[in-house]
Amino acid sequence: MNNPRSILLIALLLVSYLIWNQWQQDYARPAAIAAPETTVPAAPGTAPPAAVASDEVPSANATPQTPTNGDAPAAAVPGATTEGKGDLVEVSNDVLKLWIDTRGATIVRADLLAYPQQPKDYAHPVRLLDDSADHYFVAQSGLASAADSVKAASHQDTFVAEQKSYTLAPDQKTLEVTLTWNDPAGLTVRKVFVLERGSYVLGTRQEIRNAGAAPWRGNAYRQLQRVIPQSASHGFFGSITNPQAYSFTGAAWYSLDEKFQKLAFDKFLKTPLQGRPVTGGWVAMLQHYFFAAWLPPASSAETYTTEVRDGVHPRFTIRAMGPALTVPPGGSETSEARLYIGPKLQSSLNDVAPGLALTIDYGILTVISEPLHWVLAKFHALTGNWGVAIILLVLLIKAVFFKLSEAQYRSMAKMRKLQPRIQALKDRYGDDRQKLGQAQMELFQKEKINPLGSCLPMVVQIPVFFALYWVLVESVELRQAPFFLWIQNLTAPDPYFVLPILNAATMIATQYLTPTTGMDPVQAKMMKAMPVVFSVLFAFFPAGLVLYWTVNGMTSLLQQWIITRRIEASDKA
Repeated sequence: MNNPRSILLIALLLVSYLIWNQWQQDYARPAAIAAPETTVPAAPGTAPPAAVASDEVPSANATPQTPTNGDAPAAAVPGATTEGKGDLVEVSNDVLKLWIDTRGATIVRADLLAYPQQPKDYAHPVRLLDDSADHYFVAQSGLASAADSVKAASHQDTFVAEQKSYTLAPDQKTLEVTLTWNDPAGLTVRKVFVLERGSYVLGTRQEIRNAGAAPWRGNAYRQLQRVIPQSASHGFFGSITNPQAYSFTGAAWYSLDEKFQKLAFDKFLKTPLQGRPVTGGWVAMLQHYFFAAWLPPASSAETYTTEVRDGVHPRFTIRAMGPALTVPPGGSETSEARLYIGPKLQSSLNDVAPGLALTIDYGILTVISEPLHWVLAKFHALTGNWGVAIILLVLLIKAVFFKLSEAQYRSMAKMRKLQPRIQALKDRYGDDRQKLGQAQMELFQKEKINPLGSCLPMVVQIPVFFALYWVLVESVELRQAPFFLWIQNLTAPDPYFVLPILNAATMIATQYLTPTTGMDPVQAKMMKAMPVVFSVLFAFFPAGLVLYWTVNGMTSLLQQWIITRRIEASDKA
């Protein structure tokens, strides 16, 4: 797969894809969006309420409808980050550190303690949930009353915490945090958060007790709300070489019938999710390496919606509204759900919820990428080094495709042997391309050479290459993983450019062994420039990707050299 035509094709496909994604980032992303009024789903057979803005408390038992020019104007939306805040309650186990705002008992910050922002700097872990204006991303929950005149504990109401901070002790397996809201009419709501040791899954309960004189009716809801995250890259070229810039960021959900679905931020207004009933699914907000997801009980009939709120930093919301609840006087009800806040660990996500591993978005090549990731993880378990695992995976792929590659290189070696005779035909027929083509085909038939023999094996291998490319880009396990010597971070560029230079040398050697039969002068010039172009490009790519490409090129070169020598030796004999 490392001959010049293969390199040119793959390079054009890859660079075109990265440029297209960056164009989407720069020009297709929504800015200040004039969000239409939207409504929130609920139990069927009930009357729809007036439209509400996305940051308002959702209305219970609402039937989704498409807004028209005659809809009522939306109510005012509260301030984004500084207005109406309550006290912060700090909660942590051994892998998560959370801050819960007493206003709404909302999780407004979440640090992933095992994932530093910079290698080995565990004092500054990745902050996934954040209530700052530029990085706003929170997990909200609450109750929506069926009657406008009856209060319920929403994500805007103030709760009371029993303590200011909670920490899972070394001898504890679980930690419970309780916040309480009371209404003078007799309704009491306790929000209980449960953390377990070593787990990114947060158990949540909304316990409703009705000490009033009338039944309370409504729905429990959970939602994730965020702004578009700011890219860490600067400039166009820096963006196309940064996987975070083109990894999918947006909303996603899962259902047993439609499986995994996702919605980019620029599609929120064009194709919103409106009142879709789902049982046994989940809703999530995804980004590179990490995500948050609300996981309702498998038996709960939820209704999913998406919304957008206008502003300097537009907020995007995906919500799961639970089934209708009725709490009689003197009675109680509990609504439960789980919240995942953490990394995209393919080995364990499906154990948390069905289909959750699909948040690791390999695109249309998932069916190939997942087995490749599984093999890569096995090699890592064997060697303890992700760089060595990448090398072993490349060698395994080369072994699987050995026969195809052998046929490819045999065809190339025979074509190389015919170069003097083909040049003689060009000299004989000059500019008469029809006679030249006919003479070349007769020569190929006489020598039993298929001119496409070097292309067909490459076409088979290209999907595997791109599938492995996305495995290396999306695998959080490789994030900041060290290799050897000067490469201490496989997701950062090679600091001394050794791998890009080795790759350029490999490409030059490959060009020497590869026939240029039938190649026009423009293409030949492009081939000569490719080592320099790739060296510059790979100088900014993550070292893990360059390591894969370089090892693949070296093994291909060795294989091609051996086969070429064998054919030349047989000709001499």
